[in-house]
Amino acid sequence: MESTFSSPAEAALQREAGAAGLLTPPEDLDRVYELERVAGFVRDLRCRRVALQFPDQLLGDAGAVAARLEGTTGSKMFILGDTAYGSCCVDVLGAEQAGAQALVHFGPACLSPPARPLPVAFVLGQRSVHLELCVKAFEAQNPDPKVPVVLLSEPGCAHALEALATLLRPRYLDLLVSSPALPLPVGSCRPEPEPLERFGRRFPLAPGRCLEEYGAFYVGGSEASTDLDLDPDLSRLLLGWAPGQPFFTCCPDTGRTQDEGVRAGRLRARRHYLVERARDARVVGLLAGTLGVARHREALAHLRNLAQAAGKRSYVLALGRPTPPKLANFPEVDVFVLLACPLGALAPQPSGGFFRPVLAPCELEAACNPAWPPSGLAPHLTHYADLLPGSPFHVPLPPPDSELWDTPDVSLITGELRPPPAWKPSDDPGCSALTLRPQLELAESSPAGKCAKSLLPAELFPQIQPTWPQSPLSAALFLSSRSWQGLEPRLGQTPVTGAVSGRRGIAIAYEDEGSS
Repeated sequence: MESTFSSPAEAALQREAGAAGLLTPPEDLDRVYELERVAGFVRDLRCRRVALQFPDQLLGDAGAVAARLEGTTGSKMFILGDTAYGSCCVDVLGAEQAGAQALVHFGPACLSPPARPLPVAFVLGQRSVHLELCVKAFEAQNPDPKVPVVLLSEPGCAHALEALATLLRPRYLDLLVSSPALPLPVGSCRPEPEPLERFGRRFPLAPGRCLEEYGAFYVGGSEASTDLDLDPDLSRLLLGWAPGQPFFTCCPDTGRTQDEGVRAGRLRARRHYLVERARDARVVGLLAGTLGVARHREALAHLRNLAQAAGKRSYVLALGRPTPPKLANFPEVDVFVLLACPLGALAPQPSGGFFRPVLAPCELEAACNPAWPPSGLAPHLTHYADLLPGSPFHVPLPPPDSELWDTPDVSLITGELRPPPAWKPSDDPGCSALTLRPQLELAESSPAGKCAKSLLPAELFPQIQPTWPQSPLSAALFLSSRSWQGLEPRLGQTPVTGAVSGRRGIAIAYEDEGSS
């Protein structure tokens, strides 16, 4: 049985770490997991304790990999398997609990910078790529040799892009090869000119060129993939790529290509719908989907400020990995915003599973910031760090007296005219102060004119209806009107009694009720 606000402990115990058919043959472990490079990484840092992070599908090889690395390096290896959020993020907290001095991440990775400094090595894997078939597929989709094209790939095929470009460059003159944005080795200097970093990749653009000029040729995926299980890495590329440029995917095994324009259009239409849902929402639930990615606290404060500026109430929920049973405990929330890494925010969701839509931070930015988006910007950003100050894509909120706040807006879902925001952006730190009240317990206080001026008992305000609040006063009143308000520990307030036998039977007919 699933707990109310957390994943059950039995789920981790009952999960199969790896089927026998998925185990890597012992003779291929060194090649698949790049053990020689990993051993060199450990020796260079002189680490005595190293954490090895594996996704669920690779846990079957974790023991053999750790044993080989311990025998090669003499260091103690710790296996990190069940991560609190997504396996694509570096589990810095788990490594610190093990006292590790470095971490090696195996499998697909979002390559987001960790919140705490820790030496990290990434092993993305090396999937086999049929280069001749990929060359023929590229030539069939790009007959003009002068058209600018970027070579992209899933993380496991990145090792083959340079070899593919070598076969294509004698004919194609304007060919750009992307590479994973892996952290630079300690002590190394950044290349000059510094390449553009976007979508977890580096693009060595020539001076005066921009990425929006290029089409895309993506090597990865499989012929069996559908929209329902679309890889989140490919999703962020389709959402963020320039809409006017072609985007083709190529299966590395068969060379079969597919034009992704239609699928990208569906993804963008879905995002536009989510933006409209966010604009209609009165209550926003901010889901803390990561604690190990850099600037997550700053991003959380930014999203709260966005919701406040648009006249919406926001509540921060730390529930681990979001699941439909967890989020169903908050029926008053209109939309949820998942603050996670780019791959976690775009991970496939169960069809019809969530009671309310789950958005990415970019959708909330587009819904609450009337100055968004600036001219010339791609329609969707996929990492919350791109929304924060210091990023070239950051768009500050307009001043309170700006005409943008009073622009008429009609909902494309309900057809009704949306009222202008009742709240304005405020830099007053009092909006985030917590005040202890005797009858309404913990509430969020605000200066007069922004929220409620005072907190008073509910019996003095019988005219307030139990709809979702727009102030701390109505928030507490609404909570008191609910039939279930959560567990209330009353330490020291209940007498100590001996254990007694409880009722037996099922809810429809307990044994002591007799027959009716």
